[in-house]
Amino acid sequence: MKHYTYSALTILLAMSAVLFTSESALADDTAVSIAGGGLIPRRETRIVMAKEVLTLSLDKIVVDYDFRNDTNEDVTTEVAFPVPPYENGFPEIGVADQAFRSFRLWVDGKPVHYRSQAKATLNGKDVSGVLEANHIDIPTFGHFTETQDSGGVGVVLDPDFTRLPLVKRKELVKAGLFDDSEDTRYGLWTVSLQYYWTQTFPAHSSTHVRHEYTPVAGYRGSIKDGPGPSANPDSAKEFPQFCIDDRLGGVLNKIAKTNDKNASYYWVDFILTTANTWKTPIEDFTLIVERPHRKSELADYVSFCWDGLVTKIDSDHFSARATNLVPTKELKVGFFGVLKSSF
Repeated sequence: MKHYTYSALTILLAMSAVLFTSESALADDTAVSIAGGGLIPRRETRIVMAKEVLTLSLDKIVVDYDFRNDTNEDVTTEVAFPVPPYENGFPEIGVADQAFRSFRLWVDGKPVHYRSQAKATLNGKDVSGVLEANHIDIPTFGHFTETQDSGGVGVVLDPDFTRLPLVKRKELVKAGLFDDSEDTRYGLWTVSLQYYWTQTFPAHSSTHVRHEYTPVAGYRGSIKDGPGPSANPDSAKEFPQFCIDDRLGGVLNKIAKTNDKNASYYWVDFILTTANTWKTPIEDFTLIVERPHRKSELADYVSFCWDGLVTKIDSDHFSARATNLVPTKELKVGFFGVLKSSF
Protein backbone atom coordinates (compact mmCIF):
# COMPACT_ATOMS: atom_id res chain seq x y z
CA MET A 1 0.00 0.00 0.00
CA LYS A 2 1.78 3.10 -1.21
CA HIS A 3 -0.50 5.63 0.43
CA TYR A 4 -2.49 5.42 3.63
CA THR A 5 -5.97 6.89 3.55
CA TYR A 6 -9.21 6.51 5.46
CA SER A 7 -12.51 5.27 4.07
CA ALA A 8 -16.00 5.06 5.51
CA LEU A 9 -15.81 1.46 6.72
CA THR A 10 -17.32 1.24 10.19
CA ILE A 11 -17.20 -1.41 12.86
CA LEU A 12 -20.49 -1.60 14.69
CA LEU A 13 -21.35 -3.79 17.66
CA ALA A 14 -24.25 -3.72 20.11
CA MET A 15 -23.38 -5.07 23.52
CA SER A 16 -23.90 -4.80 27.26
CA ALA A 17 -21.47 -2.64 29.23
CA VAL A 18 -21.30 0.25 31.65
CA LEU A 19 -20.75 3.80 30.58
CA PHE A 20 -17.00 4.05 30.41
CA THR A 21 -15.20 5.68 33.30
CA SER A 22 -11.88 7.47 33.23
CA GLU A 23 -10.35 10.47 34.91
CA SER A 24 -11.11 12.55 31.87
CA ALA A 25 -14.79 11.89 32.49
CA LEU A 26 -14.64 13.96 35.65
CA ALA A 27 -15.12 17.15 33.66
CA ASP A 28 -18.64 18.55 33.50
CA ASP A 29 -19.22 17.63 29.87
CA THR A 30 -16.00 17.22 27.96
CA ALA A 31 -12.28 16.60 28.27
CA VAL A 32 -9.74 16.90 25.52
CA SER A 33 -8.11 13.62 24.66
CA ILE A 34 -4.34 13.31 24.56
CA ALA A 35 -2.96 11.35 21.64
CA GLY A 36 -0.40 8.73 22.54
CA GLY A 37 1.69 7.13 19.86
CA GLY A 38 4.48 4.81 18.85
CA LEU A 39 8.23 4.73 19.28
CA ILE A 40 10.62 6.96 17.37
CA PRO A 41 14.39 6.60 16.92
CA ARG A 42 16.92 9.38 16.61
CA ARG A 43 16.82 9.61 12.79
CA GLU A 44 17.36 5.88 12.16
CA THR A 45 16.25 4.47 8.80
CA ARG A 46 18.34 1.30 8.72
CA ILE A 47 15.88 -0.59 10.91
CA VAL A 48 12.74 -2.10 9.38
CA MET A 49 9.48 -2.27 11.32
CA ALA A 50 8.67 -5.76 10.10
CA LYS A 51 5.53 -6.09 12.19
CA GLU A 52 3.38 -3.92 14.42
CA VAL A 53 0.35 -5.10 16.40
CA LEU A 54 -1.56 -2.24 18.01
CA THR A 55 -4.20 -3.29 20.56
CA LEU A 56 -6.42 -0.41 21.57
CA SER A 57 -9.15 -0.07 24.17
CA LEU A 58 -10.43 2.60 26.52
CA ASP A 59 -8.36 1.21 29.36
CA LYS A 60 -5.07 0.24 27.76
CA ILE A 61 -2.95 0.60 24.65
CA VAL A 62 -0.46 -2.17 23.92
CA VAL A 63 1.93 -2.05 20.97
CA ASP A 64 4.07 -5.02 19.91
CA TYR A 65 6.83 -4.44 17.36
CA ASP A 66 9.17 -6.76 15.52
CA PHE A 67 12.12 -4.68 14.32
CA ARG A 68 14.62 -6.15 11.86
CA ASN A 69 18.19 -5.16 11.10
CA ASP A 70 19.11 -6.33 7.61
CA THR A 71 22.53 -4.68 7.63
CA ASN A 72 25.91 -6.30 8.30
CA GLU A 73 26.50 -4.28 11.46
CA ASP A 74 24.79 -3.87 14.81
CA VAL A 75 22.82 -0.62 15.00
CA THR A 76 22.66 1.23 18.31
CA THR A 77 20.35 4.21 18.69
CA GLU A 78 18.29 6.05 21.25
CA VAL A 79 14.59 5.20 21.02
CA ALA A 80 11.97 7.50 22.49
CA PHE A 81 8.29 7.55 23.41
CA PRO A 82 7.31 11.22 23.08
CA VAL A 83 4.50 12.59 25.23
CA PRO A 84 2.38 15.34 23.63
CA PRO A 85 3.04 18.74 25.27
CA TYR A 86 0.79 19.36 28.25
CA GLU A 87 -0.06 22.03 30.79
CA ASN A 88 -1.26 22.04 34.36
CA GLY A 89 -4.88 21.85 33.23
CA PHE A 90 -6.42 20.63 36.48
CA PRO A 91 -8.93 19.34 37.41
CA GLU A 92 -9.95 17.80 34.08
CA ILE A 93 -6.82 15.73 33.51
CA GLY A 94 -4.29 14.87 36.21
CA VAL A 95 -0.59 15.45 35.67
CA ALA A 96 0.21 11.73 35.95
CA ASP A 97 -2.27 10.92 33.17
CA GLN A 98 -1.03 13.69 30.92
CA ALA A 99 2.54 12.48 31.41
CA PHE A 100 1.56 8.84 30.68
CA ARG A 101 3.15 7.70 33.93
CA SER A 102 1.64 4.28 33.22
CA PHE A 103 4.15 3.75 30.37
CA ARG A 104 5.95 0.37 30.57
CA LEU A 105 8.50 -1.25 28.27
CA TRP A 106 9.83 -4.71 27.42
CA VAL A 107 12.49 -5.82 24.92
CA ASP A 108 12.55 -9.48 23.90
CA GLY A 109 10.25 -10.25 26.83
CA LYS A 110 12.36 -8.56 29.51
CA PRO A 111 11.41 -5.33 31.34
CA VAL A 112 13.64 -2.41 30.35
CA HIS A 113 14.52 0.62 32.43
CA TYR A 114 14.06 3.90 30.62
CA ARG A 115 14.93 7.48 31.40
CA SER A 116 12.95 10.67 30.94
CA GLN A 117 13.78 14.08 29.54
CA ALA A 118 11.59 17.09 30.24
CA LYS A 119 11.64 20.64 28.90
CA ALA A 120 9.56 23.58 30.08
CA THR A 121 8.49 26.43 27.82
CA LEU A 122 6.60 29.63 28.59
CA ASN A 123 5.32 31.75 25.70
CA GLY A 124 7.65 29.85 23.40
CA LYS A 125 10.75 30.43 25.55
CA ASP A 126 12.71 27.59 27.18
CA VAL A 127 12.54 28.14 30.95
CA SER A 128 13.89 24.74 31.99
CA GLY A 129 17.11 26.20 33.39
CA VAL A 130 15.31 28.57 35.75
CA LEU A 131 13.13 25.80 37.16
CA GLU A 132 16.01 23.35 37.49
CA ALA A 133 18.14 25.97 39.26
CA ASN A 134 15.39 26.28 41.85
CA HIS A 135 14.97 22.48 42.11
CA ILE A 136 11.40 22.58 40.80
CA ASP A 137 10.30 19.36 39.14
CA ILE A 138 9.24 20.18 35.57
CA PRO A 139 6.93 17.24 34.62
CA THR A 140 4.85 17.49 37.82
CA PHE A 141 4.80 21.32 38.00
CA GLY A 142 6.73 21.23 41.26
CA HIS A 143 5.01 18.07 42.57
CA PHE A 144 1.67 19.81 42.26
CA THR A 145 -1.27 18.04 43.91
CA GLU A 146 -4.85 18.80 44.89
CA THR A 147 -6.29 17.44 48.10
CA GLN A 148 -8.81 18.29 50.82
CA ASP A 149 -8.36 19.44 54.37
CA SER A 150 -10.12 17.88 57.35
CA GLY A 151 -13.19 19.96 56.60
CA GLY A 152 -13.45 18.75 53.04
CA VAL A 153 -12.24 22.04 51.56
CA GLY A 154 -10.05 21.78 48.48
CA VAL A 155 -6.37 22.54 49.02
CA VAL A 156 -3.70 23.12 46.36
CA LEU A 157 -0.19 21.94 47.22
CA ASP A 158 2.97 22.84 45.32
CA PRO A 159 5.80 21.89 47.70
CA ASP A 160 8.71 22.67 45.36
CA PHE A 161 7.47 26.25 45.13
CA THR A 162 6.37 26.87 48.72
CA ARG A 163 9.65 25.68 50.25
CA LEU A 164 11.52 28.45 48.44
CA PRO A 165 12.37 31.74 50.19
CA LEU A 166 9.78 34.46 49.70
CA VAL A 167 12.08 36.51 47.47
CA LYS A 168 12.52 33.55 45.09
CA ARG A 169 8.78 32.87 44.96
CA LYS A 170 8.13 36.49 44.05
CA GLU A 171 10.73 36.30 41.28
CA LEU A 172 9.07 33.22 39.76
CA VAL A 173 5.61 34.79 39.97
CA LYS A 174 6.88 38.00 38.36
CA ALA A 175 8.47 35.95 35.58
CA GLY A 176 5.07 34.38 34.87
CA LEU A 177 6.12 30.87 35.86
CA PHE A 178 3.63 30.57 38.73
CA ASP A 179 0.16 31.82 39.53
CA ASP A 180 0.27 32.58 43.24
CA SER A 181 -3.11 34.22 43.77
CA GLU A 182 -4.69 33.12 47.05
CA ASP A 183 -5.26 29.34 46.95
CA THR A 184 -4.63 28.82 43.24
CA ARG A 185 -0.87 28.35 43.33
CA TYR A 186 0.34 26.36 40.30
CA GLY A 187 2.93 26.30 37.53
CA LEU A 188 2.08 27.91 34.20
CA TRP A 189 4.65 26.41 31.84
CA THR A 190 4.15 23.82 29.13
CA VAL A 191 5.90 20.45 29.50
CA SER A 192 7.54 18.59 26.62
CA LEU A 193 8.43 15.12 27.88
CA GLN A 194 9.81 11.93 26.42
CA TYR A 195 10.79 8.55 27.79
CA TYR A 196 13.87 7.12 26.13
CA TRP A 197 16.47 4.36 26.25
CA THR A 198 19.44 3.07 24.25
CA GLN A 199 18.61 0.12 22.02
CA THR A 200 20.95 -2.15 20.05
CA PHE A 201 19.56 -4.01 17.03
CA PRO A 202 21.92 -6.92 16.19
CA ALA A 203 22.92 -7.39 12.57
CA HIS A 204 20.72 -9.74 10.52
CA SER A 205 18.41 -10.24 13.50
CA SER A 206 14.96 -9.32 14.79
CA THR A 207 14.20 -7.55 18.06
CA HIS A 208 10.80 -7.61 19.76
CA VAL A 209 9.74 -4.44 21.59
CA ARG A 210 6.53 -4.07 23.57
CA HIS A 211 5.17 -1.02 25.33
CA GLU A 212 1.88 -0.22 26.99
CA TYR A 213 0.14 2.65 28.75
CA THR A 214 -3.28 3.89 29.78
CA PRO A 215 -4.76 6.30 27.21
CA VAL A 216 -6.29 9.66 28.09
CA ALA A 217 -9.68 9.46 26.38
CA GLY A 218 -11.83 12.32 25.20
CA TYR A 219 -15.38 12.32 26.54
CA ARG A 220 -18.75 13.92 25.95
CA GLY A 221 -21.60 13.42 28.42
CA SER A 222 -24.24 13.48 25.71
CA ILE A 223 -24.41 13.24 21.95
CA LYS A 224 -26.32 16.52 21.72
CA ASP A 225 -27.74 16.54 18.19
CA GLY A 226 -25.77 13.54 17.03
CA PRO A 227 -24.05 13.29 13.65
CA GLY A 228 -26.88 14.94 11.66
CA PRO A 229 -26.88 18.34 9.97
CA SER A 230 -28.20 20.08 13.09
CA ALA A 231 -25.38 18.79 15.28
CA ASN A 232 -23.73 21.13 17.74
CA PRO A 233 -20.24 22.39 16.74
CA ASP A 234 -18.35 19.88 18.89
CA SER A 235 -20.21 16.81 17.65
CA ALA A 236 -20.27 18.09 14.08
CA LYS A 237 -16.48 18.30 14.15
CA GLU A 238 -15.84 15.00 15.86
CA PHE A 239 -18.40 12.61 14.40
CA PRO A 240 -17.03 12.53 10.82
CA GLN A 241 -13.69 11.39 12.21
CA PHE A 242 -15.33 8.13 13.36
CA CYS A 243 -16.80 7.22 9.93
CA ILE A 244 -20.19 6.48 11.49
CA ASP A 245 -22.37 4.47 9.11
CA ASP A 246 -26.09 5.03 8.46
CA ARG A 247 -27.19 2.42 11.01
CA LEU A 248 -25.31 3.89 13.93
CA GLY A 249 -26.05 7.42 12.77
CA GLY A 250 -29.76 6.61 12.78
CA VAL A 251 -29.57 5.26 16.33
CA LEU A 252 -27.73 8.32 17.63
CA ASN A 253 -30.03 10.76 15.86
CA LYS A 254 -33.06 8.96 17.30
CA ILE A 255 -31.63 9.29 20.79
CA ALA A 256 -30.78 12.95 20.21
CA LYS A 257 -34.39 13.75 19.31
CA THR A 258 -35.68 12.22 22.54
CA ASN A 259 -33.05 12.67 25.23
CA ASP A 260 -29.41 13.21 24.31
CA LYS A 261 -28.38 12.42 27.90
CA ASN A 262 -29.20 8.78 27.09
CA ALA A 263 -26.10 8.54 24.95
CA SER A 264 -22.50 9.57 25.46
CA TYR A 265 -19.23 8.83 23.77
CA TYR A 266 -15.50 8.56 24.30
CA TRP A 267 -12.68 8.48 21.84
CA VAL A 268 -9.05 7.39 21.88
CA ASP A 269 -6.40 8.95 19.63
CA PHE A 270 -3.22 7.24 18.48
CA ILE A 271 -0.38 8.81 16.50
CA LEU A 272 0.50 6.41 13.68
CA THR A 273 2.85 8.62 11.69
CA THR A 274 5.71 8.24 14.18
CA ALA A 275 6.36 4.92 12.42
CA ASN A 276 7.78 6.90 9.51
CA THR A 277 10.89 7.75 11.53
CA TRP A 278 11.98 4.15 10.90
CA LYS A 279 12.64 2.66 7.48
CA THR A 280 9.30 2.56 5.70
CA PRO A 281 6.96 0.85 5.11
CA ILE A 282 5.58 -1.16 8.03
CA GLU A 283 5.62 -4.56 6.37
CA ASP A 284 2.79 -6.09 8.42
CA PHE A 285 0.42 -3.91 10.48
CA THR A 286 -2.49 -5.11 12.61
CA LEU A 287 -4.91 -3.00 14.60
CA ILE A 288 -7.01 -4.77 17.25
CA VAL A 289 -9.84 -2.76 18.80
CA GLU A 290 -11.34 -4.10 22.01
CA ARG A 291 -14.80 -3.14 23.15
CA PRO A 292 -15.43 -2.56 26.85
CA HIS A 293 -16.96 -5.63 28.45
CA ARG A 294 -18.75 -4.43 31.56
CA LYS A 295 -22.16 -5.28 32.94
CA SER A 296 -24.87 -2.67 32.62
CA GLU A 297 -28.14 -1.90 30.93
CA LEU A 298 -26.48 -0.30 27.91
CA ALA A 299 -26.02 -0.97 24.22
CA ASP A 300 -22.54 0.09 23.11
CA TYR A 301 -20.97 0.74 19.72
CA VAL A 302 -17.46 1.08 18.33
CA SER A 303 -16.67 3.00 15.17
CA PHE A 304 -13.51 4.07 13.36
CA CYS A 305 -12.21 4.75 9.87
CA TRP A 306 -10.09 2.23 8.03
CA ASP A 307 -9.04 1.63 4.44
CA GLY A 308 -9.24 -2.13 3.98
CA LEU A 309 -10.76 -5.25 5.45
CA VAL A 310 -11.94 -5.32 9.07
CA THR A 311 -12.75 -8.68 10.61
CA LYS A 312 -14.47 -9.75 13.82
CA ILE A 313 -12.12 -11.87 15.95
CA ASP A 314 -14.70 -12.59 18.63
CA SER A 315 -17.55 -10.79 20.37
CA ASP A 316 -15.16 -8.31 21.97
CA HIS A 317 -12.39 -7.78 19.41
CA PHE A 318 -12.06 -6.51 15.85
CA SER A 319 -9.01 -6.63 13.61
CA ALA A 320 -7.92 -4.30 10.81
CA ARG A 321 -4.83 -5.18 8.78
CA ALA A 322 -2.54 -3.59 6.22
CA THR A 323 0.67 -4.60 4.48
CA ASN A 324 3.46 -2.25 3.40
CA LEU A 325 1.81 0.56 5.34
CA VAL A 326 3.14 4.12 5.21
CA PRO A 327 0.92 6.07 7.63
CA THR A 328 -0.17 9.54 6.53
CA LYS A 329 -2.98 10.06 9.06
CA GLU A 330 -3.56 9.38 12.72
CA LEU A 331 -6.10 7.01 14.22
CA LYS A 332 -9.22 7.95 16.19
CA VAL A 333 -11.56 5.29 17.63
CA GLY A 334 -14.99 6.22 18.97
CA PHE A 335 -16.82 4.34 21.74
CA PHE A 336 -20.55 5.10 22.03
CA GLY A 337 -22.78 4.15 24.96
CA VAL A 338 -26.56 4.20 24.51
CA LEU A 339 -29.19 3.33 27.12
CA LYS A 340 -31.28 0.40 25.88
CA SER A 341 -34.42 2.13 27.07
CA SER A 342 -33.77 4.78 24.44
CA PHE A 343 -34.43 2.50 21.46
